Amino acid sequence: MALSNRERRRLSLGIQAGIFVAAAAVLVLLIDWAALRQSFLNIEPVLPMFPGIITTGLVNTLQYTAVGFIFGLLGGTLLALMRLSSFPVYRWIATAYIELFRGIPAILVFLALGFGVSLAFGWNLSTLQVAGSALAIVGSAYIAETLRAGLQAVPKGQVEAARALGMPAWRAMVSIQIPQAFRIVLPPLTNEAILLTKDSSLIFVVGMAGSAAELTKMGRDGINMYQAGLTPLVIAGFCYLLITIPLSLLARRMEGRVGSRASRKKAKKGSTSSPVTGGVA
Repeated sequence: MALSNRERRRLSLGIQAGIFVAAAAVLVLLIDWAALRQSFLNIEPVLPMFPGIITTGLVNTLQYTAVGFIFGLLGGTLLALMRLSSFPVYRWIATAYIELFRGIPAILVFLALGFGVSLAFGWNLSTLQVAGSALAIVGSAYIAETLRAGLQAVPKGQVEAARALGMPAWRAMVSIQIPQAFRIVLPPLTNEAILLTKDSSLIFVVGMAGSAAELTKMGRDGINMYQAGLTPLVIAGFCYLLITIPLSLLARRMEGRVGSRASRKKAKKGSTSSPVTGGVA
């Protein structure tokens, strides 16, 4: 007897569920839970990490990320406008910058600012200056491409209509094109903030004082200090999740709002065009 599509779907889901349950049972039986707890969840020895990992590590990570994202957003906006400029020299400069800093590892930028600047110019940059500048330099290259796509997604007819009414090009760009582009690219910009949060851990390569330590350094130092296996890194990873999970939820919510707004626009266009088609028929 042939099975219907619904029955085949149920049978397939039942087989997959059975395989999953069997694999999970085997995994539970094979894991050495005592060793796992000793290596990853040995909380008592690392209690001295608190509240320092919050008041110092988490706060510093947020500071480095915020400074890098703000200046990266400003630089990325400028680079995106240069990429779309009618003046070819601006386009060449912006393209070279974007390709350079998207193509090299971010850790090289941290090393260049942490050691190269002091050797070349004699400037002693603080940890915040090195971290914020490095994140801004790298982040602006990625943000520029995101914003460029958003600017090009804005309907040209709106800008052309503004120009036809006598509005200068710069004013049409600032008041019409850029605000709409930011609304379009808000979700990917939030994802970029998540990436910068994780890249802030690269500041450990230049060395820092204890008061400037971020989450990764505190987790790495905790491995040798507290002799609790990888538990300090687990705690540091959990602190990163306190930053990235809310940002991920925010990005999803904004994606949903953008999608619902687009759906309403399509529905509105359909409702306005239906009487015309009906009248013609």
